[in-house]
Amino acid sequence: MSLISILIALLLSAPIWVMLGQIFVDTLSIWQHLWQTVLLDYVTNSLLLMFGVGVGVLLLGVSTAWLTSCCEFPFRRSLTLLLLLPMAMPAYIIAYTYTGLLDFAGPVQSWIRAVTGLAYGQYWFPPIRSLTGAMLMLALVLYPYVYLLARAAFLAQSSTLLDVSRTLGLSAWQSFYRVTLPMARPAIIAGLSLALMETLADYGTVQFFGVTTFTTGIFRTFYGFGDAAAAAQLSLLLLSFVVVLVALEKYSRRRIGYYAAANYRPIQRRMPIQGWRALLVIGICFGPALLGFILPAALLLTWSLSSAQWFDTAFLTLIWHSFSLAAGAALISVSLAFVLAYAARLEKNRATQWAVQVTALGYAMPGTIIAIGVIISLSGLDHYLVPHLEALFAVDLGLLFSGSLFALLFAYTIRFLAVSLGSVQSGLLAIKPSLDASARLLGRTPLQVLTSIHVPLLRGSALTALLIVFVDVLKELPGTLILRPFNFNTLAVRAYELASDERLIDAAPASLMIVLVGLLPVYFLNRSINRS
Repeated sequence: MSLISILIALLLSAPIWVMLGQIFVDTLSIWQHLWQTVLLDYVTNSLLLMFGVGVGVLLLGVSTAWLTSCCEFPFRRSLTLLLLLPMAMPAYIIAYTYTGLLDFAGPVQSWIRAVTGLAYGQYWFPPIRSLTGAMLMLALVLYPYVYLLARAAFLAQSSTLLDVSRTLGLSAWQSFYRVTLPMARPAIIAGLSLALMETLADYGTVQFFGVTTFTTGIFRTFYGFGDAAAAAQLSLLLLSFVVVLVALEKYSRRRIGYYAAANYRPIQRRMPIQGWRALLVIGICFGPALLGFILPAALLLTWSLSSAQWFDTAFLTLIWHSFSLAAGAALISVSLAFVLAYAARLEKNRATQWAVQVTALGYAMPGTIIAIGVIISLSGLDHYLVPHLEALFAVDLGLLFSGSLFALLFAYTIRFLAVSLGSVQSGLLAIKPSLDASARLLGRTPLQVLTSIHVPLLRGSALTALLIVFVDVLKELPGTLILRPFNFNTLAVRAYELASDERLIDAAPASLMIVLVGLLPVYFLNRSINRS
């Protein structure tokens, strides 16, 4: 098992090492051109986008997490679930819906012109297609990362800490600011880091809004210059942003310790909020859910009902392509996760633990970076193997790997294996080692123990991992755009293509299908949180 896990880690990490090797490729002329023209815009817009989204997700996520976990007000339980719904809405889809709503030809500005009689240019309206608009769109769908982790941290804090702070004369706000918030800092920063990584990885939103960031620059370098090495170097520069941020945050709290209270006591009585304050709190908690999911989903549903694409065979083909691809990637990821997690359980040596950790690196890398690493690796493999095979069999083979669905499945596995691995490992931790020892004493081999005991016991964890990877693959856009074979579209790619042609209503059915499927993991996530 140890050897198998090491081989899997080497195979899945190969594109990452290939990307790192592109540092030594000479692309000086392209970098000089980028430096003289657009590189400063890439850096500035990416930093501003990260700052704006970071502030937005902190304000929305932390405030709603504290209100729903520490306060009691009407509709609190319903709002706790509603605040999770924006997780099902990809950023590029919410960008399409708000553009259709707020752009010049949309119903809002059309109504303003009809009521006031003003023509275009005679009134001011905030432009949705802007850097600020991209910040708002991303913050509305990414704040649940902070909300989930911050709420879990607030609920895990002992109420004795809050009671002591109140007896020492602190008000509710002072107790939150000086006790509750600092104790939840690691969880909040973890959620913020995830949101910032998703921000840097986003392509559909910033491209549609015309904001030049590193992701749009990577696409332009890859397709415009046709230079994969320069695109890879630009990707590594993008990746360094998150690495530096995480390192700085860890350094800032290097002398601070966080420990659970020895006399832990869960929150028995939340702080009651009534009257006009309750209405204000309900508005604060309902606003993100309304703007991040309910309103965009209602618009998508309205546009979809006026579209005939639901009954089109081409649309059914898109559904089949997307679902089969997502199901295949999910099955591969979960199968490999079982092998790696079980190998780590059996073998405690450093090589096996290293292999498991290396396979989890892909989730920290944007899909664009992984896609370029995969296409460089597989195209090199094709250029080496195909001439030999064609000479041997006397047939024209074309591209075996880099131009096929294998490249997509390979990239998805690298990108999302960490998700399934985490779910399977958490399930394995709940199984006592004595069960393995008893099965081995009865003559079972390690493989038989895995298939006959662990797999049935981990059915819930496996289904959760399958569902999450399935939905993540269904929503993945930049990696699919780069690696998809010719004449092969998915729901995400089709929605992107139609929206890029300003056919927002035609893009609604594909977008709505992605959102509806994305609700499934949100439902199961909320159910597991309530159980715990």
